[in-house]
Amino acid sequence: MTQGTQLETELRYVKGIGPAFAVRLQKLGLKTVKDLLWHFPSRYEDFSNIANIVDLIPGEPATIQGVIQEIKILRSFRKKMFIIQATVADATGSVRATWFNQKFLVAMLKKGMVINLAGKVSDGKAGIGFSHPSYEIVGFSEDDEQFIENAADYREEIEACKHTGRLVPMYPETKGVTSKGLRFLIKPLLDAIDRVPETLPVSMLERAAVMDINDALRGIHFPETMEDVTRARRRIAFEDIFYLQLVNMLERLRLAKENAYACEMEEEKFSELLKQLPFELTEAQAQVMREIMNDIARPHPMNRLLQGDVGSGKTIVAVLSAIIIAEAGKQASFMAPTEILATQHYHTFKKIFGNFEKGVALLTASGARVFFGEGLESEMKKADVIKKLATGEIKIAIGTHALIQKGVTFDELGLVVIDEQHRFGVKQRQALAGHKKGNGEYLPHFLSMSATPIPRTLSLTLFGDLDVSIIEELPKGRKAIMTKIVPPASRTDAYAFIRGQVKKGRQIFVICPRIEKNEDEDGKGKNWFAAETKTVKEEYDKLSKKIFPDMRVEMLHGKLKPAEKAEVMQRMKKGTIDVLVATSVIEVGVDIPNATIMMIEGAERFGLAQLYQFKGRVGRGEHQSFCLLFTDSSSQPTKDRLEALVHARNGFELAEKDLALRGPGEFMGQSQTGLPDLAMRSLHDIKLVKSARGAAEGVLKIDPELKQHAQLKGIVARFHDKVHLE
Repeated sequence: MTQGTQLETELRYVKGIGPAFAVRLQKLGLKTVKDLLWHFPSRYEDFSNIANIVDLIPGEPATIQGVIQEIKILRSFRKKMFIIQATVADATGSVRATWFNQKFLVAMLKKGMVINLAGKVSDGKAGIGFSHPSYEIVGFSEDDEQFIENAADYREEIEACKHTGRLVPMYPETKGVTSKGLRFLIKPLLDAIDRVPETLPVSMLERAAVMDINDALRGIHFPETMEDVTRARRRIAFEDIFYLQLVNMLERLRLAKENAYACEMEEEKFSELLKQLPFELTEAQAQVMREIMNDIARPHPMNRLLQGDVGSGKTIVAVLSAIIIAEAGKQASFMAPTEILATQHYHTFKKIFGNFEKGVALLTASGARVFFGEGLESEMKKADVIKKLATGEIKIAIGTHALIQKGVTFDELGLVVIDEQHRFGVKQRQALAGHKKGNGEYLPHFLSMSATPIPRTLSLTLFGDLDVSIIEELPKGRKAIMTKIVPPASRTDAYAFIRGQVKKGRQIFVICPRIEKNEDEDGKGKNWFAAETKTVKEEYDKLSKKIFPDMRVEMLHGKLKPAEKAEVMQRMKKGTIDVLVATSVIEVGVDIPNATIMMIEGAERFGLAQLYQFKGRVGRGEHQSFCLLFTDSSSQPTKDRLEALVHARNGFELAEKDLALRGPGEFMGQSQTGLPDLAMRSLHDIKLVKSARGAAEGVLKIDPELKQHAQLKGIVARFHDKVHLE
């Protein structure tokens, strides 16, 4: 087989794997030889300290080599577990190794075998030893004394070991697939495939100062030092970041060739439009509007990401943009992730621009509404709304996934706005953003909005195909939200404070991580940890019956029907609910100006970005607002995260702190981006990112359509399909 064919060989056909084990490997997403070679270690055990038994130090990791003098199996009376004990000796002494519930070792390890033992040295009643060490069979000695005399001959074989006597790779595992098993598979594969085809030009590797892919694969799987690991990771990450930059740059070039409706609004007319607002735009909002108006006035599609702090006023920017499109005779579509949020956007539009006569529709799974100016609002059958969108009679459509259901078409779609874009799948976003006028002549302008701030360095790398606008400034008169961590001892004081706020006429949100306990959670046995999680139903019962029996307490969660959720939120808006106990269903976009306290139970169970979203549900009115973080955790990482939320002045500052605490890999994650984990973890390496970007620019400068780089074009196409930056 050729080298290329070897890499694409299905694992079930590889000697030593077979169909049954291949099924297990598929649970890790491993189907081909290449998948297995690109399944990288997540960490390393340092067993490179090869020591004599006499020199072992308790608590330190080490590898020893010796001959098995005795191996026996014992039975623990109390716990009924099997205990396997082996006595292993070298020229300097003997040591005991102990394993639990691994009866098979008695059949595998025999007296007289020469083995390596690796692990952390323990110091128990029986003296120095190893508890559950890694082992590796090196040879066999009929005579202990002969082994000791010729021990140096065996020592040379340690270099060829996979599991001991070196930096030992530890991989992501699944049931039936251990790191040891993966090492058994990967080592011979690397040896069998002499040269993995290099996809990047040698000149590019030299300019970027990164190694060849073959050296990188050997360096990451079986390194001699951690420096080898660092260099290997850098090489592999460079390639993926290079592909990402190419994908982004090619997308920019593609859009520059597409047609879009050029929609302009005269400055005087725009000024008249702004006069209808009950407030002045902040300078940040005004700047973003200038950027958007410049974009949509061009005959090529806008592709812009609007990042704004919670409560910074992104929605009004989107609404104004939609009106400009509609006044130019085209249509705008505004898609939100939940019915609550879509309905809120619709009512915001109607409240501020109630005299807009070109038709604004709300289309969700629950139904449809439409208004054509003052006093002309009515419920309408979905089919009728869809028909009016197709003819262009309705110019602005606000809704949920219902906007991309089969049969929904637009006459002349000029703008697509997607709110909280990370909450939609790739295909859902593309369904709207890729909507073309009948014959494919025009693409709509595209504006995606996110209240989950992403650090600038990260957004420039990940969203290189998008122009990025940022609103950091809050509307005038907004007071900073005071955030406090509430330990268990202060819970009673917190309840008293909440009671005082309700007496002043304010409203309260209480967030819980879950809706209810699972049926098998009784607080005893194996599910004790899950049972400790605060649930909406338990908290509702406690607050309504014991803590605040004189208050109007209700609950809101995802299992309620859309109409029920909308009804609860309407009562909250009207002020007929004092305390609303909810799950993360209220995380996005809910706007209740009279709510002044966000109380979060089990705060340690939420990510920083999600906590910040919760916090942003209050502080939207004239009154001082508070965010109370309830936690029973005393761990330092939890304290660091929650303290970051307490002290952050805005979402972007918090995002930078979160990035520093977790690193890019955890901050975004492969599941959210599709970008390989090593590349994600390397995005903070500005020098590497710039190098990859420069390499991509160099390729496209001489070959903008990759006609001279057929192999690279194919790789980039596959990479484009795999990566979904949300």
